[in-house]
Amino acid sequence: MKKNPTLLFVFLMASLCSFSQKKGKQYNIRTVAFYNLENLFDTINDVTKNDEASPIMELKSNRSKVYWDKIDKLASVISKIGLDKAKTSPAIIGVAEVENLSVLEDLIASKHLVQKRYGIIHYDSPDKRGIDVALLYQERYFKPIHHEAINPNIYRNNRKVYTRDQLLVSGYLDNELIHIIVNHWPSKRGGTSSIPLREKAAYENTKIIAQIREKDADAKILTMGDFNDDPIESSLKKVLKTKEKKKNLKEGDLYNPYEEMFKRGLNTGAYRDNISLFDQILISSSLVDTGKKDYSTYKMFRAMIFNKRFMMQANGQYKGYPLRSFSNGGYTGGYSDHFPVYIYLIKEKI
Repeated sequence: MKKNPTLLFVFLMASLCSFSQKKGKQYNIRTVAFYNLENLFDTINDVTKNDEASPIMELKSNRSKVYWDKIDKLASVISKIGLDKAKTSPAIIGVAEVENLSVLEDLIASKHLVQKRYGIIHYDSPDKRGIDVALLYQERYFKPIHHEAINPNIYRNNRKVYTRDQLLVSGYLDNELIHIIVNHWPSKRGGTSSIPLREKAAYENTKIIAQIREKDADAKILTMGDFNDDPIESSLKKVLKTKEKKKNLKEGDLYNPYEEMFKRGLNTGAYRDNISLFDQILISSSLVDTGKKDYSTYKMFRAMIFNKRFMMQANGQYKGYPLRSFSNGGYTGGYSDHFPVYIYLIKEKI
C-alpha cells in the first residue's frame, strides 16, 4: 500500500473521544460495515451450482479443517471492526462471496460472534459460481421490516449475465428507518468490454433508490459492496453520480468518502501490481453532516478501511496487500483478498 493510515486512525479516535466529552454530551456510536469474505464455500458438493470450481473444493485434503479455520479467522476480523469506539462489532455488516445460508450460520455461531446474536438476511442468487451477498445484523440494534433480492437483469450480446442479486434491506437502526443495498457487481474479467455490465448494475441501484425516495424523499440510504470498480470509474461517477466532497452535496446526492481515500493511495484489494478500492459504502446526503454539527439523528462521522497488520502480507513483493485465504491452488491460512470497509454513525443521546 502507498500510505499507512495509522495517523488518521489516531486522529479519528481522538476526535470521537472529544465528541463524547464536549459540553457533557454523550453519543450512540454504531458501526456499519461491508466485507468480501473471499470464497466462503462449504465442503459439500452442490450439484445445482458450479461450486466444484471453488478453491476449497479444489483442495485434495483437509477441507473440513480449512473450512473451520477460515470461519474462525473471518469471525475474528468481524468481531474487531469498530470495536474501539462502538464497544462492539458492527451493528450491520453486508457480506459478499458466500455460498449459502449454512456458511453464514456457521460464521455467526463462531465463538467470536455467537454472543452478539446476529440475524441473517440471505437469498440464493443466480450467480453461476453460486456466490451470494447477505446482510448480518445485531438484533438488539437493528430491526428489519422489509427485504428483497433484486436481480439487475444484465444482458451481454443478447444473453443474460447470471450475476449476483442486489439485496435491499429496510429497517430500524435503534428508532431510525434506514435502507441498505448490498452489492457485488460483475467483475472486470473481459477488460473494457465489462464496463457496461457494471454501469447496468449501477443503473439498477438508481432504480432501487428512486423507489425508496418515492415514499420518503429524505430517506436514509446506504449502498455498499464490492463494486469491482474504483471510486473514480463511470459506474459510480456517471451513473450513480457520487460526490467526493461534502460541500458539493445537494439533496438526494450520494456521498462517497472512499474516493478521497483512493486518490491518497489507499486500497482494499490488489491484483499483481495493481491496487484497487472496489469495496465502498456510499451514503445518502440525509446521513451526512455537512457542517451543521447536528447529531440529533444518525449521521456519518467517519469512513474507514479495516486493514490491520495481521491481515496483510508481511513480506515479499506484495507486502501490505490483503493476506488472502487461497493462492496457487492451496490454502494460505489468510483471511480474505479484500479488506473490510466501515463507517461510524453517531447520534447524540437524549
